[in-house]
Amino acid sequence: MKIISYNVNGIRAALKKGLIDWLKAADADVVCFQETKAQPEQIDDSIFEDIGYKYCYWYSAEKKGYSSVGIISKSEPNHVEYGTGIGYMDREGRNIRADFDDVSVMSLYLPSGTNDDRLSYKFTYMDEFKIYIEDLKRDFPDLVICGDYNICHEAIDIHDPVRLKTVSGFLPAEREWLSNFLNESGFIDSFRKLNEDVVQYSWWSYRANARQNNKGWRLDYLLVAEEIENKISRSVILPEAKHSDHCPVLLELDLN
Repeated sequence: MKIISYNVNGIRAALKKGLIDWLKAADADVVCFQETKAQPEQIDDSIFEDIGYKYCYWYSAEKKGYSSVGIISKSEPNHVEYGTGIGYMDREGRNIRADFDDVSVMSLYLPSGTNDDRLSYKFTYMDEFKIYIEDLKRDFPDLVICGDYNICHEAIDIHDPVRLKTVSGFLPAEREWLSNFLNESGFIDSFRKLNEDVVQYSWWSYRANARQNNKGWRLDYLLVAEEIENKISRSVILPEAKHSDHCPVLLELDLN
């Protein structure tokens, strides 16, 4: 199974930048979107159906034009779970999960800590999300959590680890949470597992020519449950795709 995760920073804007042609060429089985910034009725499923994604699922924030996630798939999931059942999370449309025979795939958009209030909100979200996932794994152990975590885990994941150590996204407490999530909740950072020393990023600011100068952050992850770690065959970042301030990340699982 080939899975792509992509924070598109507005799916309607990304579509105008050639997203459909890129998706057709990439030919994934499942695509997880974050930050679609659209309500379901604002997205024309037929354009995805025309390139083979017959099953399209969108979970949107109550606030229009904000946050929101989606999953499109070439094969029909056994079940789709919208949200987490935790009210304040679900009002922002940050989680959707599709369960297939051999694996469950979640699209996650973790909050950013843009100010003190949102940083406090982010930490609350992270702590309750960790509890939610540990409970979920009892029923769905073969889980992949794709998405924008809004955290750079290690110094290798950010272009200026010294100067940015006091900025949300690279705070010691955020990085510690991600370490604990991996170790205690039982997940593998699939990209870092296969690319131990590779310096690559998945997000660049629109300011100061950051992308051209490769002053980026690795915020987008394909975390794979330890139960299916041995099924990871490929995990890469795809910076040539330029429909967003993020780029997509790709995971291949050998489920045979």
